[in-house]
Amino acid sequence: MSYKEKYNEWINNPYFDEKTRQELLSINDEKEIEDRFYTDLEFGTAGLRGVIAAGSNRINIYTVRRATFGLANYILKNANSEKDRGVVIAHDNRHMSREFCIETANTLAACGIKAYIFDSLRTTPELSFAVRNLNAIAGVVITASHNPPEYNGYKVYWEDGAQVMPHIASAITDEINSIVDYSTIPTLTDENKDLVIKLDEKEDTDFIEAVKTQVIRKDLIDKFGKDFKIVYTPLCGTGNVPIRRALKEIGFENVIVVSEEENPDPNFSGIEYPNPEDKKALVRGINLAKEVGADLVIATDPDCDRVGVAVKTVSGDYQMLTGNQIGGMLTNYIIEGRKEANRLEENPVLIKTIVTSEFGADIAKDNNIDVLNVLTGFKFIGEKIKSFEETKSNSYLFGYEESYGYLVGTHARDKDAVVTSLLIAEMAVYYASKNMSLYEGLIKLYEKYGYFKEETKSLTLKGIEGIAKIKDIMTYFRENDINEINNSKVIDFKDYLKGIDNLPSANVVKYFLEDGSWLAIRPSGTEPKLKFYIATKGNTESDAIKNVDGIRAFVDIVLEKLV
Repeated sequence: MSYKEKYNEWINNPYFDEKTRQELLSINDEKEIEDRFYTDLEFGTAGLRGVIAAGSNRINIYTVRRATFGLANYILKNANSEKDRGVVIAHDNRHMSREFCIETANTLAACGIKAYIFDSLRTTPELSFAVRNLNAIAGVVITASHNPPEYNGYKVYWEDGAQVMPHIASAITDEINSIVDYSTIPTLTDENKDLVIKLDEKEDTDFIEAVKTQVIRKDLIDKFGKDFKIVYTPLCGTGNVPIRRALKEIGFENVIVVSEEENPDPNFSGIEYPNPEDKKALVRGINLAKEVGADLVIATDPDCDRVGVAVKTVSGDYQMLTGNQIGGMLTNYIIEGRKEANRLEENPVLIKTIVTSEFGADIAKDNNIDVLNVLTGFKFIGEKIKSFEETKSNSYLFGYEESYGYLVGTHARDKDAVVTSLLIAEMAVYYASKNMSLYEGLIKLYEKYGYFKEETKSLTLKGIEGIAKIKDIMTYFRENDINEINNSKVIDFKDYLKGIDNLPSANVVKYFLEDGSWLAIRPSGTEPKLKFYIATKGNTESDAIKNVDGIRAFVDIVLEKLV
């Protein structure tokens, strides 16, 4: 069916409501119509993400129903005897999130599958926790993470609490793609409405208690936590209640919240991009920290699975830490703390992604701890946790990715900004007890292990043309013989599309340079972006910066030629 035929179907079929019809009729730009209908919104490796609007290539109540019917059919065909275990659904603060949550629950119930929902918004890590805590067969969270306010999304989790693995995602995609006629999707009736079950506060308490068990040096928090001043912002998202509760119950009583960003706001008013890795998103937090003299600024993204940090430096200014820096510091803190408390389990393993710095890996190896690299996507870390539990071969130490996602403990199987915020605050108190700031602690680690420097460059290419251009750029890097980058010889080239290093096939290429630097390139799985990951290590900070600048210049020259 052509895009115009699909457009006319949505306008003329009485299944689609009048509001949808009028929205579509108001479009005067033919290219806009084409973009909304030339394809169906893709169910990627874990779900949907798109702009909220009418159309088959947008996220709306109809595409959410269709995705849910596909998920229900997969469950009924592959885990029918387990369907009574139900599916847990959570949502964030975005436009239409509650509506999409209700549509998901009602469609599952209409298919005879129990659906658990919360009374209001909840974090993504709590959803991951609840799937296992309730022994559910699957989970769904309605969120678009840190995307701009016009976006929303739909992520699917399996019974282990991790996002569905590629083979399950592919099978669900097949089920969704087989649904051509939206009107065949079942609707809720009086007969099955009791299958929608509202959860109570017990799930919240169970989650917070699980988070609190990960604290390592409670004695230090008891001694210093009451006066240690923290500025926190949930960036208008879901983190406010659980983060403040966890910090308070463990002993951090001096937590000041950015008032403009305290309450859920689907428009993220005053925040250009609700992403805790973006310095602009922390401007209010840092200004408040300067005003009150806080030692630490913590920011969590809208669904509270990622966390960013700004720390006071010797000069009194506030320095943002990168995802790689936070990951490396947490690796060191967890290892030292657990060794000291005799809580380091047998055969521990650090897990990180292939585009994450070697900073944490070098620290782990120096402590005789194995390091495992996985593809980008926290589900691959969750998969390894499950494997360790089943085989008893290793124990999970810590897992993280450079994009500010971390998991301490195994209560969840996705990145968790609640437990990470707790450990970051504890780590800051630990350094404060030694009359050091977190930033000074970072420099001390650099002096021991080398000055690591990383940078991620993103190229946004929207629409049909953008998809084609991203494919062309990946083909260029994949097929051209590049022997030198930044005056350093390329000593190895890996094309992960070939399924190498015991990893699934993935659209990633990576260059390894003679000076120890590397460059990786991959399309984003959730946004119309191409990402370039640059990493290096120098004997001094200036050496590392110089290497990163040189590799970035190489990338810019290539892109100037291709784009």
